[in-house]
Amino acid sequence: MKVIIMGCGRVGSTLAHQLSVEGHDVCVVDHDPRTRELLLANYSGGFIVGNGYNRSILEQAGIAEAGAFVAVTSGDNTNIVGARIAKEDYRVPQVVARIYDPRRADIYRELGIPTVASVRWTTNRIRQMLSHRYVNREVSFGNGETLLVRETLPAWFAGRPLHELEVDDEIRVIAVTRGGASFLPRRGTVAEADDAVSFAVAATALDRLRSFLDKELGT
Repeated sequence: MKVIIMGCGRVGSTLAHQLSVEGHDVCVVDHDPRTRELLLANYSGGFIVGNGYNRSILEQAGIAEAGAFVAVTSGDNTNIVGARIAKEDYRVPQVVARIYDPRRADIYRELGIPTVASVRWTTNRIRQMLSHRYVNREVSFGNGETLLVRETLPAWFAGRPLHELEVDDEIRVIAVTRGGASFLPRRGTVAEADDAVSFAVAATALDRLRSFLDKELGT
């Protein structure tokens, strides 16, 4: 996938390296040529000096073929301008903008641009770690509203159908790892001892999932 990253700070340079290693065609745009020094020596992508909302710079970076545009400069206004141009003018399929003021997230969401708000994400992660120590979160989606979590089921649940752990719009069992092999459960799949279950969970339902897993354990 062709990916354009606007901003070569710590986030942008790290993301560029990771995506490049994964085989994506990456081009980083930053107005400060010195930020190129943040890219690792084995970074194989491109780097262009200029403003990421300048159309000639974007076209030089290959935005016409881009499958994703990521705006991670240090300025909210710069990020949203670049993201809107990528989405509205060039129809880039995936556009993400970093913001520092989480109060703006709802405005950007109405524009159809997913955002990553550093303060909101960090505080949510800390709160979840403190409040849900029995639930291991592996991936978060959007701004953390939906989570992928994986947990070994308590012994008391063996012999019961997995769908008993599901709640519409809140908790869904999506995969089971048993004996080293993973599979997608059916409606009537019964839990066995030591099953590791992956759940898709609304962040607001983590307490509910924890209560299910802690049941009859006295915790």
